[in-house]
Amino acid sequence: MPGSLFTNGRVFLFGLTTGVSLVAAAQYLSHLLDSARIAPAKVGAVVAPSVGGQQPSQGASATAIAVIERIESEFGVSGAKLRQIVKHLMKEMKRGLAAPGQTVKMLPSYVTKRPLGSESGTFLALDLGGTNFRVCEVELDGKSHVRTRQKKFVVPDNLKSSSGEKLFDFFGDCILEFLKELPGYNPTAKDQFKMGFTFSFPVDQQSLDRGVLITWTKGFSCPGVVGEDVVKMLRDSLERKGVNISVPAIVNDTVGTLISHAYSNPQTYVGVILGTGSNAAYVESMENITKLHDEVTDCSGEMVINMEWGAFDDERNVLPVTSYDLNVDRASPNPGRQTFEKLISGMYLGEVVRQVIVDLIGTGELFGGRRSSHLLTPYCFETAMMSRIERDHTTELADTRTVLEEILKSPPTSMDDRIVVKRICELVGTRSARLAAAGISAIVSKINRFHGCTVAIDGSLFEAYPHYGNRMKDAIRELLGITAENVILEQARDGSGQGAAVIAALAS
Repeated sequence: MPGSLFTNGRVFLFGLTTGVSLVAAAQYLSHLLDSARIAPAKVGAVVAPSVGGQQPSQGASATAIAVIERIESEFGVSGAKLRQIVKHLMKEMKRGLAAPGQTVKMLPSYVTKRPLGSESGTFLALDLGGTNFRVCEVELDGKSHVRTRQKKFVVPDNLKSSSGEKLFDFFGDCILEFLKELPGYNPTAKDQFKMGFTFSFPVDQQSLDRGVLITWTKGFSCPGVVGEDVVKMLRDSLERKGVNISVPAIVNDTVGTLISHAYSNPQTYVGVILGTGSNAAYVESMENITKLHDEVTDCSGEMVINMEWGAFDDERNVLPVTSYDLNVDRASPNPGRQTFEKLISGMYLGEVVRQVIVDLIGTGELFGGRRSSHLLTPYCFETAMMSRIERDHTTELADTRTVLEEILKSPPTSMDDRIVVKRICELVGTRSARLAAAGISAIVSKINRFHGCTVAIDGSLFEAYPHYGNRMKDAIRELLGITAENVILEQARDGSGQGAAVIAALAS
């Protein structure tokens, strides 16, 4: 039966027709009543949820509260700002789909099929993400279940700068070593296995099985690889080793995350990495990828796009970049680039917090102005420390004291010091989650999946950072309203291994 409620000068009408509408109504009414009970926050500020009934600044002196309010004004991201970011990212996505060389690259993956969960067979995956790499055997049972066997290897430092041929021969040796341990491996059988190749370096992907290295990163500098097709180099190495397996696909790890999760959940249309780095991939209609100029014809009518969203708004038109972010950017190996990633990813969050702490020490507002030489070391404040501090709910913030005084060698801290540092961590962590949520909301809006969309998320921030997922959900609810109930965030694992194998299965 329809009902109404008059509150705060508003008439709220609702019909209790569905469970979703009832939940939305309850949430909205709760929000209105809560708003009436508390003083309005500063414009642009984000108020962290209370923990155990305590607000973040409870027990702090007036001086500490003033410091917290100032930092809140810098790191808070309002709903209006989030909506502005969503609108701008959607515009940048369309630009990237229309022409190469845009800020948000929107790279075609040439993956034009999504798994049904019925694919079966045994496939291999080579996952090269940096110093460590894996060879995996992935068994698909045809019922959306996966079994994986893997072996990890380490690339010796001398090989990172040796010839490309030596590096890929090393991969070939490791693959052969792994194969020899597999029961039933027949070295004389032709194409006994198909292998997906996850290559987490910048490549110009020209087809599903062709990717030209643009530049080395992560400490690699092997001559003779930049400008070459890395799939061909891997195939040539396997041929030299007498290994008879085919390599039908080169895969980006974010694309792999999406496809791997879609094998068990067909409603997966978006894959996101939220860990040391950050990126997103999603399923796009082929007709919208106009820069391909009909180069791909596929009856599915869709393709997975690797957004490379870390570079979003390198022009700094809409993102809430603070002076502390600028300090981090200037000292980074790639100043002026990957702006979105530097506000979100785990590699940078702890360093942003350190920049704020050092600034407040300089103004005498933390630790009585006493400096710690250890805290002057870039990246000494790790994102894992933020996580530990956010989990500290002890009366005296004892764990926060341990991090500051014992690990970071700070001077003895007061309760005010610890409250301020914890609030800084909350603000930087919350900003990251809200910006990531804005990115996801832009994708869901772009592909019009308001009626149902699973987002597969891999990475330590979403998996392990306290409150991160809930903060994302809150921001998505702010942006998408009642339809946010249809956007499901799910933890994904091993997209770079399982995803490469599933794509190899689809290619076959």
